[in-house]
Amino acid sequence: MIEVRGVSQVFQTKNGPFQALKDVSIDIPKGDFVAIIGRSGAGKSTFLRTLNGLLIPTEGSIKVEGLEITRLSKRELQKYRRSVGFIFQQFNLVTRLSVLDNVLHGRLGYLPTWRGLLGLYTERDYQIARAQLEQVDLTPKESARVDSLSGGQMQRVAIARAMAQEPRLMLADEPAANLDPVLSEEVMRILKRFNEQLGMTVVINIHALDLALEYARRIIAFKKGELVFDGTAAELTDELVDEIYERREMAA
Repeated sequence: MIEVRGVSQVFQTKNGPFQALKDVSIDIPKGDFVAIIGRSGAGKSTFLRTLNGLLIPTEGSIKVEGLEITRLSKRELQKYRRSVGFIFQQFNLVTRLSVLDNVLHGRLGYLPTWRGLLGLYTERDYQIARAQLEQVDLTPKESARVDSLSGGQMQRVAIARAMAQEPRLMLADEPAANLDPVLSEEVMRILKRFNEQLGMTVVINIHALDLALEYARRIIAFKKGELVFDGTAAELTDELVDEIYERREMAA
């Protein structure tokens, strides 16, 4: 489903060029569940954003279902993004609005701009939004303001909003980082259920190694912008973990 070839990403900073990704190449088949691990600043979030087209790589190419996303026009890129769900660490919800209104935002990519600005959603949009709220067990909360919810409930709203896009690909950037262990497990179970029941491809950037090992079918690791591991949980030895997280260097 995803073909990444020779992708590099260089950012210009006040201290000069910073290379966030270095010559990354990887294939991700349809229906895979991939967890991305590594230290902060290793390139995990940058890689995820190149898959969504939020960042255009400095070099290389990315194809999703045969579509070369690095060459799309602005309008084509907007159309592509509506087929890609994205779950953010900080939820990115409009807290003064209701739960249902936030989930309906996942349908904006399917509406003419003027209808979206006026909030003129179709009956089908409402049906899809309510079906996704049911999937994350939040139907009783559809009229509640988002700022009245717990952190775990907010993340479930964010998942429902992403699912309302009817995506073929789901990307998640540290979706459990601000949650306690119980709620983190709940979020991961929801993503795993969508992966297994719908055959949805899931790529998740995650800090908690134990969750990656438990839920992901495949683990990839970045270190200083380079892809340094690609395999199963069973193949990820303690020695490799020490190297990925630079524990030996820190100890020395």
